[in-house]
Amino acid sequence: MLACKRALSGTATSALRLLGSSHRAVQRSLSTQTHGEVRIAEILKEKFPLASSLKVVDISGGCGAMYEIHIESSEFTGKRVVQQHQLVNQALKEEIQGMHGLRIFTSTPTM
Repeated sequence: MLACKRALSGTATSALRLLGSSHRAVQRSLSTQTHGEVRIAEILKEKFPLASSLKVVDISGGCGAMYEIHIESSEFTGKRVVQQHQLVNQALKEEIQGMHGLRIFTSTPTM
């Protein structure tokens, strides 16, 4: 995990490498999910039972240091984006402590 965190921090060159690995991570997630992806998805499904769409991707190359979450739920209706993100952060409070980073994308279902 330490080696993975080192790869995620640093210069712009490291960031460019991360973008490349993020693309590979998305391709990988189509065929199999990591333990961390499954665990985070289970927590979010429990916290947001009305979610109509949920996608969790380990974008750190599989080491669990950074995740991207896309969640669509009617539970976000009437809330500003920052409030929606706060709800997700609160749901993942324990898991976030061991992460390097988290990208959150929230939305409400379109009628």
